[in-house]
Amino acid sequence: MSSIRPASPLVRELGRADYEPTFAAMRAFTDARTSETRDELWIVEHPPVFTLGLGADPGHVLAPQGVPVVQTDRGGEVTYHGPGQVVIYLLMDLRRNKPGGKLYARQFVEKIEQAVIDVLGAYNLAGERIAGAPGIYIAEGPRKGAKIAALGLKVRGNGCTYHGVSLNVGMDLAPFTWINPCGYSGLATVDMRTMGVTAPLADVQQALARALTEHLGQPIGAGQSEPNKPTDAL
Repeated sequence: MSSIRPASPLVRELGRADYEPTFAAMRAFTDARTSETRDELWIVEHPPVFTLGLGADPGHVLAPQGVPVVQTDRGGEVTYHGPGQVVIYLLMDLRRNKPGGKLYARQFVEKIEQAVIDVLGAYNLAGERIAGAPGIYIAEGPRKGAKIAALGLKVRGNGCTYHGVSLNVGMDLAPFTWINPCGYSGLATVDMRTMGVTAPLADVQQALARALTEHLGQPIGAGQSEPNKPTDAL
């Protein structure tokens, strides 16, 4: 096994970009990548859009109100992207030699979720996982259980990933009431502003990109080597 540590992911800032061309670009990047292609994180802010995962029930889009609805190839159900939300797409090769060995889908998800929890903690917000419901939720207070971050991935059979994670910073939250977020009727959704944190979107984008880079570069810890096959996630 090579002892050369792979380069950290290249972080690209796409600004505000429409969803469908970005989705097409992720697929094209993944189609063209080789074993030598550097991993990348794409930071983007989308205009309003609802996206459906492979297992999504279109009936969970209750009242689109003119917001585009796009079918994707990620795992999971319906979610909303819009201005004031950090979206980071993770174009990674999980089978590449990394400190501690290659990653598996479950470990990859755990590292992404922990990065979100760490960023929220830096703003004095407590986030937590909920078993069986991917994403990050408010851990305490009157809004305990409200969802603040969503996660949806595509992991191809060769271990290459795309799609990623979204964190609500300062949004118009009304569109979340026009769907059953992640397939859950009545699921409360919040953003950092609702929780009393006013932070520039660019600051949170950079904080989350740093946290993801840090966690994805860490060795797999003890007890995290379950060899589940990479597959669609969330």
